[in-house]
Amino acid sequence: MKKLLAAAGIVASLAVPASAEGLETYLSFEKSMPPGNLAIGPDGRMFMSVHEFYGPELRVVEVFSDGSTKPYPTEDWARAPKEDGNGLNGVLGLRADRDGILWMLDGQGENRTGRIVGWDTNTETLHAIHYIGAPVSRPSSFLNDLAVDRDHEAIYISDTGDGANSALIVVDLETGRARRVLEGSKFTTPEDTPMIIDGREILLGGNPAKIGVNPITIDPTNTWVYFAPMTASAMYRVQTKDLLDESLSEDELVARVERYGDKPISDGSTVDTGGNVYITAMTDNAIGVTKPDGSYEELFQSDEDLPWPDGFSIGADGYVYATINELHRSPVLNGGQDASLGTYRIVRFPALSTAVSGR
Repeated sequence: MKKLLAAAGIVASLAVPASAEGLETYLSFEKSMPPGNLAIGPDGRMFMSVHEFYGPELRVVEVFSDGSTKPYPTEDWARAPKEDGNGLNGVLGLRADRDGILWMLDGQGENRTGRIVGWDTNTETLHAIHYIGAPVSRPSSFLNDLAVDRDHEAIYISDTGDGANSALIVVDLETGRARRVLEGSKFTTPEDTPMIIDGREILLGGNPAKIGVNPITIDPTNTWVYFAPMTASAMYRVQTKDLLDESLSEDELVARVERYGDKPISDGSTVDTGGNVYITAMTDNAIGVTKPDGSYEELFQSDEDLPWPDGFSIGADGYVYATINELHRSPVLNGGQDASLGTYRIVRFPALSTAVSGR
């Protein structure tokens, strides 16, 4: 691993504390464009959700190499729904698959049903909509992130929920059928650990923010899904064949989940071909990696430059891209007040092993 890190130009030695050195700021944004998650298509086109915790007008944008953006998929679709049904309620998770379909996780809210909207970025047409209603979704559901598996025509969603009922949702892309699995398990519910950032305990709805399953990603062979509660000290994984096997009882599925390795409280995740699971460690203002041997290592850290690293996407160029958005200073996590400084950016770094786009 030491040789890999040195070859990537990330750190000179494992004994040297992590810093922001070697981490490239790819793009910066104005305060009106707080980034959420990223999706980079096989042709290199970049798409970004605009984080709903800041109450933005736009939901999704296409991002260009000069830092400019445009509403995406269209002016109508990028904003709140209209009478004709076009429009997005609120998108966090999004992924562009190997065929250029942009899958947007349009979360549910009061009097509306969650859904996955697939948009064909090649033809610029609507590809599919899959609704996720009751009883698979709960009144307290918060559809957070997703992993796309085109080998098995499935999408795996992290439903952060209320903590007690946090779960994964498996969606069959051929039938649109959705199933809720691992609800309330130790693999999806938060640990009893305070979320401390910059010396302040983060509150959500007036209560300590202890948050269930959020980071989720799938390996390039579509064999393993990696996931974890946000507030947890471990990363877990389960084989896609087990998630897709409806003959397994809940207890049997639970028995097939593996503890992959250590991690701190974290938000987003992605994985390369070497089994390195990258995480955004927002309580440490850092980006780190859970390695195949189960250990965790901090790759980059900066209190000033990495205030709440959030979502990842792997580019067609093999770089790992991440968003920075100061989410702990957003109104939702800061008592209704926007205290952000406008440190909104996309950063990137070379992967430790070969990285494949689509995750």
